[in-house]
This record gives sequence, structure tokens and C-alpha cells, in this order.
Amino acid sequence: MNGMNAALKPQLRPQGCTNFRLRRLSRLASRLYDTHVAPSGLKTTQYSLLSHVLHLGPLRPVDLAREMNVDASTLTRNLKPMLAAGFLVQTEGPDARSRMLAITDAGRDKRAEAQRLWHDAQLALNDILGTERVLALHALLDESLELLQRAGLGDGQPEDATGAGDE
Repeated sequence: MNGMNAALKPQLRPQGCTNFRLRRLSRLASRLYDTHVAPSGLKTTQYSLLSHVLHLGPLRPVDLAREMNVDASTLTRNLKPMLAAGFLVQTEGPDARSRMLAITDAGRDKRAEAQRLWHDAQLALNDILGTERVLALHALLDESLELLQRAGLGDGQPEDATGAGDE
């Protein structure tokens, strides 16, 4: 009887490309956050940059790049407008070859403004998807990240389960 039940039960297999679906979800969620944060004049990547420097700084650019899991050229490109706007400053480091990044008072104010908008984006996402679905999604994502990291696919960086808005 077990063999017959197995023959009648269809095999459940994922259909379609998981990577495509994850990337599409990520793009749509990013679009929602970007739209909400835009009135601050920041992009969500800039908000994240300010958050990291606020919580970890002052720190060397190489350490910031590692913490944010970006390469040095990407970080340099993202730092330029933040330095030009006066939200961050770059000073001499402990030796002649190193530099340190720190957030300014203007950067703290801009980040606080963007954080309120980021929070609004999270509430909007909760409204669109439903709080229970968002909680289930967080749990599934956290579990999946852990499994992939245990399988040796992690980038060596600890994941921040709270998200940039809570940084």
C-alpha cells in the first residue's frame, strides 16, 4: 500500500528559478524602500553607509568595506557624495598611510531623518504583505541564510537580522 500511495502522490519540486524569484523580490522591496527614503535626499545605500559609520566609526575605509561586504572601489564611489555633503569626514589614521571615517553632526541628523522614512517603508511593506507574512519571511530567510552559511557559502560576514533601519 505504501508503494501505491507513493506512486499516486505527485513529486513536489520547486518550479522555476529560485535565484530569479529572490532577486525580483529584492528589487521590488528595494524600490519600496528607495521611494520612501528619497525625500531625505539619500539613497538606501547611502543611508546604510551612514548607519554603519555611526555604529562602527570612526573606522578605516577598508574595515567599513568589509563590514558592508562591498569592494573598495564601490565604497570609494559611495563615499564621495557623503564626504562632499559633509555627512562624513575622513581624517588621518593612526599611521601616515591610513585614514579614518567618522560621521558628522550633519550626517547624524540626515541619518535620523532617513531612519524615520525607512521605518515608514517597513510599515508600508508590512501593510502590503501582512505582518504575519513578513514575520514568516524573516524566519524563512534567517533559516535559509544559516543553512547556506553552514554549507560553506557564506561570505564570512555575520548577518544583521534587524536590517539597516534598526542600525
